[in-house]
Amino acid sequence: MSFSIALAGKGGTGKTTLAGMLVKYLVMKGKSPVLAVDADCNANLNEVLGVKVTETLGNARENMKKGDVPSGMTKDVFMSMKLEEAVVEADNFDLIVMGQPEGPGCYCAANALLAGFLEKLTNNYPYIVMDNEAGMEHISRLTTKNVDILLIVSDPSKRGLQAALRIEDLAKCLKIGVGKSYLVINQAKENSSSIMKEMISEGGLELAGIIPEDETIYEFDLNGRPTIEIPEDNKAVKAAFDIFDKIIN
Repeated sequence: MSFSIALAGKGGTGKTTLAGMLVKYLVMKGKSPVLAVDADCNANLNEVLGVKVTETLGNARENMKKGDVPSGMTKDVFMSMKLEEAVVEADNFDLIVMGQPEGPGCYCAANALLAGFLEKLTNNYPYIVMDNEAGMEHISRLTTKNVDILLIVSDPSKRGLQAALRIEDLAKCLKIGVGKSYLVINQAKENSSSIMKEMISEGGLELAGIIPEDETIYEFDLNGRPTIEIPEDNKAVKAAFDIFDKIIN
């Protein structure tokens, strides 16, 4: 059974960068192969991981809905082939990109087929890392329904923390089976404000740790360099790894 870790949070909190750090951590700890799932419609986890994407599950879903299935090929075989094409293989981890949300019309048949094939695929990996957009609906859309750990990422702002607490509340309402939720404060200044500490305490969401603001991450991102390549002795990477040591057995 795969161990699944999903990341969510307000835009701009650095959750995709943290997802890349998590993939790096799992590979370094010998917990591979890891399946990275980019469930954000603004997909860019591949840039963090330094791999190229040419196919997405969204494209496969669109092709099936439009009837673009080759003559003589069943829909089941077509979707299975497209799923295999969408898997990007790298050293000790693979990546699959969900792609854009559905357009108008019924996608029930395509979604049902994809959900079945994706479930079979995920069973081949001991660990799954899912990078999600704001909100929680997409976790139950096509990816694994049961999430062992939900990492809610926030920056050290009131709005970021408010969004994190709302996501936690929404996660409890949706039938996605979250095992344990944690809060991670990212891009933090040296001193945490008393307001931030009070909000976390009152919200009841367990704080897994704080990752400091780091210029190296900004420089890597600005220059288009995969942030997964940032050295392990970087202060932000070390803080992230300390968090992962705490929450992952």
